[in-house]
Amino acid sequence: MTAWRTAAHFVAHPPPADWRDELARRIGRRPRRVGLWTELAMYGARCCLDAAGETALPDDARLRVASLRGAREATLAGLSQLDAGMPMPFTFMQSQPALMLAEVGRCLEWQGDASFMLCRDPQRLLALSKLGASSGGLLFGTVEEAHGGEPLRTEWWRLVPA
Repeated sequence: MTAWRTAAHFVAHPPPADWRDELARRIGRRPRRVGLWTELAMYGARCCLDAAGETALPDDARLRVASLRGAREATLAGLSQLDAGMPMPFTFMQSQPALMLAEVGRCLEWQGDASFMLCRDPQRLLALSKLGASSGGLLFGTVEEAHGGEPLRTEWWRLVPA
C-alpha cells in the first residue's frame, strides 16, 4: 500500500469574483464554448498545480475529477433546447464530463490517465483514485456548480507518493 503526501490543497468556495479573468491570464487565453463547470474545473486544477509549485503535471500522473451533479446547468439547458425542437443542441457537449477532462488536460498542457466520477462518498472516491496510481501521483478535484443556495465550489488536492 502506497503512502501519500499532500503536495498542495486548493479550495475556492466560492471562487473570487475575478476567477475567470485570473484563469484567462494564467493559461494565456479565454476558454471558449466549454461552460461554467468546465471553466471552474480548469481554474481549480491550475491553481492547485501552482500551489504545489509544479509548472506541469507529470506524464505518468493521474487526474480524477468528481462531482455530485456534474455540469447541471448545461445539462438542463441542453434538455430545454432539445424539448424546443433544436437538433442536438451545442450545450449538450458542455454537459459531457469528457469535454471537461480534455479541457483541464489542455489547460495543464498534459495528456494522460484522466477520468470523471460521480459518487456521494468522498472517502471512497479518493481511495478508488489512489488505486494503481504511479509515481507521478494524483491530481484529484471536486467541482460543483451553484445549487440550492450553495455557491460555486472547486477543491483540489495534489497527492504524491511519500
